[in-house]
Amino acid sequence: MPSDPIEIQIKILRQEIEELNYQYYVLDNPSYPDSHYDKLLHDLISIEKQHPKFITETSPTQRVGGQALNGFSQITHLTPMLSLDNVFDADSFSKFYERVFQKIASDQPITFTCEPKLDGLAISCVYENGNLIHAATRGDGKIGEDVTHNIKTIQSIPLKLRGNFPDLLDVRGEVFMPKDSFDKLNKKAIENGDKTFANPRNAAAGSLRQLDPKIAANRKLAVYFYALGNAEFNSAKNDAEKYSDYGQLVEKLEDSHFKRLKQIQSWGLPICDEIELRHGGKACLEYFKEIGAKRDRLPYEIDGIVYKIDSILDQEELGFVAKAPRWAIAHKFPAQEEMTQLKYVDFQVGRTGAITPVARLEPVFVGGVMVSNATLHNKDEIERLDVRVGDHVIIRRAGDVIPQIVSVVLDKRESNALPITFPKSCPICQSALEKETDQAIYRCTGGLICSAQKTQSIIHFVSRKAMNIDGLGDKLVEVLCDNKLINSVADIYQLSKDDLISLERMAEKSANNLLQAIEKSKQTSLAKVIYALGIREVGEVTAMNLANNLLDFKNITDASLEDLEKIEDIGPIVAKHIVAFFGNENNRQVIDSLVSHGVTWPEVKPKDESELPLLNQTWVLTGTLSQLKRNDAKAILQTLGAKVSGSVSKNTTCVVAGESAGSKLKKAIELDIEVISEEELLKVISSFQIVKI
Repeated sequence: MPSDPIEIQIKILRQEIEELNYQYYVLDNPSYPDSHYDKLLHDLISIEKQHPKFITETSPTQRVGGQALNGFSQITHLTPMLSLDNVFDADSFSKFYERVFQKIASDQPITFTCEPKLDGLAISCVYENGNLIHAATRGDGKIGEDVTHNIKTIQSIPLKLRGNFPDLLDVRGEVFMPKDSFDKLNKKAIENGDKTFANPRNAAAGSLRQLDPKIAANRKLAVYFYALGNAEFNSAKNDAEKYSDYGQLVEKLEDSHFKRLKQIQSWGLPICDEIELRHGGKACLEYFKEIGAKRDRLPYEIDGIVYKIDSILDQEELGFVAKAPRWAIAHKFPAQEEMTQLKYVDFQVGRTGAITPVARLEPVFVGGVMVSNATLHNKDEIERLDVRVGDHVIIRRAGDVIPQIVSVVLDKRESNALPITFPKSCPICQSALEKETDQAIYRCTGGLICSAQKTQSIIHFVSRKAMNIDGLGDKLVEVLCDNKLINSVADIYQLSKDDLISLERMAEKSANNLLQAIEKSKQTSLAKVIYALGIREVGEVTAMNLANNLLDFKNITDASLEDLEKIEDIGPIVAKHIVAFFGNENNRQVIDSLVSHGVTWPEVKPKDESELPLLNQTWVLTGTLSQLKRNDAKAILQTLGAKVSGSVSKNTTCVVAGESAGSKLKKAIELDIEVISEEELLKVISSFQIVKI
């Protein structure tokens, strides 16, 4: 135990932080709010700055730092990092099961540890006396690249083990990029004009192979450990006994792969919480179906299931073949990427006139779903991919995301492949196209004379977050437009029962229900009407700010650019769109028509300062919020009078830190700005008697 009181204080802080990391990343059961962790880390950073002689490599403050490397050195693995054999259907797995069942000669169903096969990058982490010494990629299985500098930036990987750990530990895991981190990374890349990653696996691999650890730190990687490579205890050092999952009897570790994973977890290393024991082949296949059913809802990408015989003794008896164990198999899901051929390209027109190229494909099953269309996003994306009609392309589908072309198979390009010609005028109404500076999207200038924009604008108008007309879905709007029963959003309020019954498959009861829903929608709010009009760049929050600041449509329609830019969240571009919209006489007539048909809303009254308890305060939201949508949280804070900023500065009052909070949280700690969790934000909201919107 150190005698210096400062060193003692530092040690206590480190232990507390390590315990909170263990609760958060390993147990997934934090006992304190994030703000408590942030305060401890801030205190430790402050003390270490004042007393740098006490800084150690394993301190929680040392996860990111140092200079970028000139290149990667190589590390020889203590035991080889093996790969797995694959099966692609239930029959093949059943044959594997029967084969190992016969070799083991068991009279009981075989017990397997079943775990999701993470789609990431395999690593080996070596600890000596509980301290992380180095980490390496798989490489060729025997020699990998030293990526210790980047592994240390992953918050869930402990720099120091806890509990009764071995003196030497080599543990194997999978580094991956969570889906939300991947989405944010690509969104930022698009904003900066940088190249995007095709999938989270590529992003994880690219991040881990950065020479500068600060880049990896900003990309929010994660890891789950799945196997023991080596373990050595003090009592075994003299006779050089080693304890391994790879072929040697272990006396100081559990004779169960599943229990070993729990041991690994007890040392502070995270394991996947979807891992289960299953008895017999049928139960394994049920697990495959269960995980497959919720695959798209998992926060990380997986591409199959790994089955491992749980008994270490049985593993040793079965041994290995070539570079894979006989006692484990990977059962792959149907591919979410497939190759097919691009037949032709259509150009669709959206509600705001955006022209989107859609690739029509030779139908192909991707992830168990037949795909015949994929988005090409915009002209710039077509040029980036250098994709042509007739090309063989790789299609990716994940969850509810629209299938997209991620690459072209150039080796299969034929000489008659045709470049894609982007239209010079609207494919629907032949109006001119325009492209704004610094934007990739071309838009039709036809406005509501363009039938495609008209239909999409009506679909938006009736949607749940807008006028919320129950029963008036996309298909019915299209039918009403095609039958000339509605030509603008105001025409919805002139529909009669006879109009509706005249439509195919529209019964009298359905017509009555729809008319009731239309009537009900007339009682609304000014903010919802503004949002429903579909003004470019005006979402729910901006619509609410317009209503709360300008109070009625006359003030809004008469507002100048300067008036609008004084309002929270409205910059020059959004102000320009608002002025242009209300400067259009047709749009003004639509609003007048809505009012004449009975659409009404309560008067919006200006709030006095007593109703704005957060007036003159600046708040920042960072990370992922689990209970509130970010826009809802922003809107509530603005309703209370706060300004919500996108960056942290010395003028920031408070930072709300959700999961995976990054650089904003770090800066807030450095500037000694108050940081609260989402739970604490909800308490603040509740104290002012504001309900979630």
